Amino acid sequence: MDFKPEKYKIKDESLQPYIDVSEIDEILNTTVTTTENLERIIQKSLNKNRLSLQDVAVLVNATEPAHINKIKNAARIIKEEVYGNRIVLFAPLYVGNYCASNCSYCGFRASNKESKRTTLSHSELIKSVEALEENGQKRLILVYGEHEKKYNAAFIAETVRTVYQVKKGKGSIRRVNINAAPMDIEGFKMIKEAEIGTYQIFQETYHPEAYKKYHLSGKKANYNERLIALDKAMEAGIDDVGIGALFGLYDWRFEILGLLRHVNHLEACYNVGPHTISFPRLQKASGVKFDEEYLVKDEDFVKIVAILRLAVPYTGMILTAREPIKIRKEVLQYGCSQIDAGTKIEMGSYAKEENKNQDLDNEQFLIQDDRSLGDVIDELLEDDYMPSFCTACYRLGRTGEHFMEFSVPGFIKNYCSPNAMLTLAEYIMDYAKPETAKKGWQVIERDIKKLDPKISKKVKKRISQIKEGKRDLYF
Repeated sequence: MDFKPEKYKIKDESLQPYIDVSEIDEILNTTVTTTENLERIIQKSLNKNRLSLQDVAVLVNATEPAHINKIKNAARIIKEEVYGNRIVLFAPLYVGNYCASNCSYCGFRASNKESKRTTLSHSELIKSVEALEENGQKRLILVYGEHEKKYNAAFIAETVRTVYQVKKGKGSIRRVNINAAPMDIEGFKMIKEAEIGTYQIFQETYHPEAYKKYHLSGKKANYNERLIALDKAMEAGIDDVGIGALFGLYDWRFEILGLLRHVNHLEACYNVGPHTISFPRLQKASGVKFDEEYLVKDEDFVKIVAILRLAVPYTGMILTAREPIKIRKEVLQYGCSQIDAGTKIEMGSYAKEENKNQDLDNEQFLIQDDRSLGDVIDELLEDDYMPSFCTACYRLGRTGEHFMEFSVPGFIKNYCSPNAMLTLAEYIMDYAKPETAKKGWQVIERDIKKLDPKISKKVKKRISQIKEGKRDLYF
């Protein structure tokens, strides 16, 4: 493949594609899981130390129910200690679905003649954002088809600026993340200037031969170019990035080690790993027929979530509406820190009043959880979670290496939990149904008591200000 690291001025001048298939295969095939080494590795993670590929292979190769339960229980402890009971909420907004690549698993692929292609106009984008704000959303991820001519850096930057400018009632979008095709360094600098939050891109599968099988043509067919996309983003100054794999394209065990190798690479080259890891499972899409050999079973998906939480204790983990409600509910306890809610992925669907069945010809894939934001929040409160729309770290510069400085157990108590309470109080005042509001105040009242008395006093004061009409207060 045409891979020229010098073209991108990567810090590591000796950079070569860092996924070594033989290395990962050897680790997976030679690692034996015993109770002794499993417990040693779990304790290493509980001590908030990053795990090696060999360590993670021990967890991946665990098959005995008792061993898997130990992994899940440890993941639950890590989740509680690092993130508490808060769950950050966001919504995806599809801006355009034109695509110049052919990925056999995707409804947006260029060869899919059934797909209804469109790009939101300026007014349609505003209407979509207004509709999201009217429901209480504060955090969005803008999604663009992989078409560099239609969705270049200038276009993406302009849409990001537009979203930030939209204000509907008491609503506002305070963090705009993006999921878009790789750019050159100048392009990444342009979108950084638009004040994006996280730049997210998935390798889809870390296995080069599997990647070649699924990516038939277009720029995305170049495995190595995809692999260094985040290096270019980092070089451009974007220190808040998200990685992910599409589970179901290849052996999930290999993908976990591939994700971890990606984390290691970013940490080694830029002193900071990914802000988030995503782990979507392959879903039905328009005109797609896929091999079921690597489809991930529910029990393995739960295991994947728990292992990733142990492997990278301080990295955010995103659970999407691709998953059914039952699975979403189960895996939240094992490490997920962010979920989407009120999700609609049909182009322009947020601004449409009618509710209808999903139209696969106008969507990238099938979603399994189409509940409203209000319904998701209500269930989170019922399950004793703290729904959060917090954007404070991003806006105060606590990103990248600075975020890592704060990422210690006390961080959750001093910043994350108080800010989650304030954003929930806003939601209660502006959007919640009476029964949801009652649950919300009960959770806030309960969790305020867990804070340091000095912080608790400040939170109570700011909640009083929110009740009086002030908004966007944070620590």
